[in-house]
Amino acid sequence: MNRIVLAATAGAVGVAAAFVLPAAARAQSVEAFYAGRTISVLVSSDPGGGYDAQARLMARHIGRFIPGHPSLIVQNMPGGGGIVAANYLYNVAPQDGTALGVVQRGVVTAQLTHQPGVRFEVARFTWVGNLASENSVMVAWHTAAVKTTADLFVKPLIVGGTGATSDSEMGPRLYNAILGTRFKIISGYKGASDLILAMEKGELEGSEWSWSNIKTRGVQYLEQHKIVLLLQSALTRAPDLSGVPTEMEFAKTEDARKVIELFSAQKTIARPVMAGPGLPPERRAALRKAFADMAADPAFRADAAKAKLEVDPMPGDAVERVVDLIVSTPKDVADRFGAAVNPKR
Repeated sequence: MNRIVLAATAGAVGVAAAFVLPAAARAQSVEAFYAGRTISVLVSSDPGGGYDAQARLMARHIGRFIPGHPSLIVQNMPGGGGIVAANYLYNVAPQDGTALGVVQRGVVTAQLTHQPGVRFEVARFTWVGNLASENSVMVAWHTAAVKTTADLFVKPLIVGGTGATSDSEMGPRLYNAILGTRFKIISGYKGASDLILAMEKGELEGSEWSWSNIKTRGVQYLEQHKIVLLLQSALTRAPDLSGVPTEMEFAKTEDARKVIELFSAQKTIARPVMAGPGLPPERRAALRKAFADMAADPAFRADAAKAKLEVDPMPGDAVERVVDLIVSTPKDVADRFGAAVNPKR
């Protein structure tokens, strides 16, 4: 609106408008600002996957805890393993608290590893919270030649990828470079649901897959023995995956372990919720508080259980600390990690 006023008004009146209106906007209370407004929640994946489902869960509830009670609408913006949505949130979306993002966790290390197409500084995003931590599992379809974890080191496994910073691509690239596995990656799939369909159709032999999604929304594949669990991505074995080794168990050197630890660190903020870098401080505080209040709300928890979604929310300041630790990774570790997971290096 300010730009319109300046374009239509000459002289001192136009100059005054440029200064007075932003000041008035800053003085507006959080409740008054959000009343009657709509917040867009940008999801960096196609509908149907875990990120989409958790973003929609949040959108159904968080508005009750934001002053002014705005409505929320989810918009899918897949591409680049989250980079497309992150770029939009950083450079194009309104920086006033009416645009949030739920993006793939690989976005957190994308700048560190010099991924192509990155047009943001990850440390400058406003971190609102995190919906869940994550263990992911490398699975093979039951018809694949790879039947055991040991087979990964002697037989190729064709897997699909949804973008350079997605687990579906970062994991296999990292395992090939650091551990010596023999994954073959076919990129270009839009989301997790497409990877599952491609396995069913015989286009792919396996995929990196969220363990929480397998247990809840894909449990039939376990019950029908359609998938074989081969390798979990986590610092330690999950209690309900005690028979599946972690990638850390195959890291033979201290340098290799440091690279694996960096990859695993981003999984502690597996479903990050953020706003752009220009969010006013009072709205940042309000959104962080709303996220924390939502996380403790029985109705939110009940809805998550009904939707078969595992949630373990983390407050925004804790997410920010994890991001700061990742950003400050020593250069030698970051360089080796980047060389392993960046397809352009």
